[in-house]
Amino acid sequence: MNKKALPFSGVMAIGLMLFALFFGAGNMIFPPFLGQQAGDHVWTAILGFLITGVGLPLLGVIAIAKSGGDLQSLASRVHPVFGIVFTVILYLAIGPFFGIPRTGTVTYEISVLPFLPEGLTDSRMPMMIFSLIFFSLTAWLSLNPSKLVDRIGKILTPSLLIILAVLVVKSIVTPMGSLGTPIEAYQNGPLFKGFIEGYLTMDTIAALVFGIVVINSIKDHGITSKASISAITMKAGVIAATGLALVYLSLSYIGASGTDAIGEQANGGALLAAASEELLGSFGIIVLGLAILFACLTTSIGLVSASAQYFSKLLPIPYKALVFIIALFSMIISNIGLTQLISISLPVLIFIYPMAIVLIILSFFHNLFRGYRPVYITALALTAFISLFDGLKEAGIEVTVVRDWLSFLPLYAEGIGWIVPAIFGALIGFVISLILGTSKRVIQA
Repeated sequence: MNKKALPFSGVMAIGLMLFALFFGAGNMIFPPFLGQQAGDHVWTAILGFLITGVGLPLLGVIAIAKSGGDLQSLASRVHPVFGIVFTVILYLAIGPFFGIPRTGTVTYEISVLPFLPEGLTDSRMPMMIFSLIFFSLTAWLSLNPSKLVDRIGKILTPSLLIILAVLVVKSIVTPMGSLGTPIEAYQNGPLFKGFIEGYLTMDTIAALVFGIVVINSIKDHGITSKASISAITMKAGVIAATGLALVYLSLSYIGASGTDAIGEQANGGALLAAASEELLGSFGIIVLGLAILFACLTTSIGLVSASAQYFSKLLPIPYKALVFIIALFSMIISNIGLTQLISISLPVLIFIYPMAIVLIILSFFHNLFRGYRPVYITALALTAFISLFDGLKEAGIEVTVVRDWLSFLPLYAEGIGWIVPAIFGALIGFVISLILGTSKRVIQA
């Protein structure tokens, strides 16, 4: 077999592409708001944020590469049926039902709405026109996935970084003020609070979706060896993670140092807009709008491309046709509005997110527990049980008896009560496997 090596410039381009795919509008809004609330405890809090907002997504991309190339092969370690069902649910949730439409809605609300005449701000027509343009551009840039690295890694990402650099450098050279006083939630245990905030970015789910985009980009360079693909994926992942960490640190500093100048803001979007205007004047609003546009566009392209690639293998529909179908569906959903999207989709995400985390973590201990399938089954079953009721609770449906029983679990009040049951389930699964023997073992590494 002819072995090819990817030069560092190629690895860097893939790393920048991965950075841009992860870095959507939400990633710009969460860190500065964390900084405002954490105040002078910002560095401890952002460390916790980096663990779940950067570390877990990096592990997710690597887990996909190690498993053989896609989420379904990883999820099938639980059971082949689970592999298909879980993968479809995840792609629909992070793709056309929520993730992709949100990119258009957020871009409109931050990059377009502030510049509209007062008479048009309450009209639906501007959003309809914008979403048509935004998702048409998304579809066009997603049609040829082999050019995704060039378009995103070499063009859009540097543009995004330059825009962010202007804002960050200005905040360092002429700081808006000193670090503020932390709110009560960050006064005690800021590391843990930051950890939870990073969990809410949902980037771990996105990592499982984007893994196939990265792997196919590597294969487009003629590299087919599984070991080489895993190695390049890891290097590209480290590049993306480093970029994300630097941006998060910078944006959290802007939030922590801006209270004196701009006051306390209700959310990260309002905070970033006020900080941009304070630092760069009216030009700052334009800079922020462009940054949001590039961030959301790259994420939208990545999600459309990844979703179309997956469903083209599952359904008898060509990739290019699926690109248009997904883009069109996402355009329609985006016109529902951001608040409605979140209220409808968040319970689903809360249900599937813990299972994604457990699946990733187990993949790294696969050889240690000998690849026994019951380990995956019992760990995921208990995780799904807990997270199901967390999702129902988010949707406003509470089963009082179950809630009272689950409240005794460690960390349940913090929304991560599934951790101990997941560990316990893995141990029970391992014991069951030893009793049953090797017939229930997962063969693939």
